Amino acid sequence: MHELLIIGLRTVFLYIFLLVILRIMGKREVGELGVIDIVVFIIMAEVAAMIVESPDKPIMEGILPILLLLVIQYISSMISLKSKKFRDLVDGDPTLIIKHGQIQEDEMRKQRYNLDDLFQQLRENQIGSIHNVTFAYLEPSGNLSVFTKDGDSPIVGLVLDGELQPKHLKLIGKTEEWLMKKLREKDITDLSTIFYCSYEQGEIKVQMKEINSV
Repeated sequence: MHELLIIGLRTVFLYIFLLVILRIMGKREVGELGVIDIVVFIIMAEVAAMIVESPDKPIMEGILPILLLLVIQYISSMISLKSKKFRDLVDGDPTLIIKHGQIQEDEMRKQRYNLDDLFQQLRENQIGSIHNVTFAYLEPSGNLSVFTKDGDSPIVGLVLDGELQPKHLKLIGKTEEWLMKKLREKDITDLSTIFYCSYEQGEIKVQMKEINSV
């Protein structure tokens, strides 16, 4: 009976403790969790189970690893916030699966993404014909973002956190020289001062970094 009481108290404590930890980690939908988030949550679940199932072990043996995981996740989030390269390394970049009604076979093979998955996600997006799709991106989260001929065009990031995105320029059929010319027209010559520059509805949109973040 004493052991059951300890297990019950530990379960309640861990429930509250993990709620606090997850709130500190920030709000993200389950479908938007990154690789690091998923790894951290899996390990946390294993550690929490170990604490509940082993009432003879000191509870600090479980709390310490969870706090360490919180620190790791926080540090990785801060690095990810500052570095596009780190984000791409950990989470990957969106993959263009359909372009102007044409399925990109090579990209599907690279992502080990099959036609059954594609058709299912197109149905979930209420798409009746592939030929009505201008662009479809497989996001790092596994979700499929679909843009049709009748809808808006996708936002393409050309400069993110001061870093040029050559792959995105190639995607819209533009060059770095074209982009620099457009930026000079806005009196911008230094890419490192740009927070983001996107291509939307045939135009470039720019937001500069705040002075204290440059």
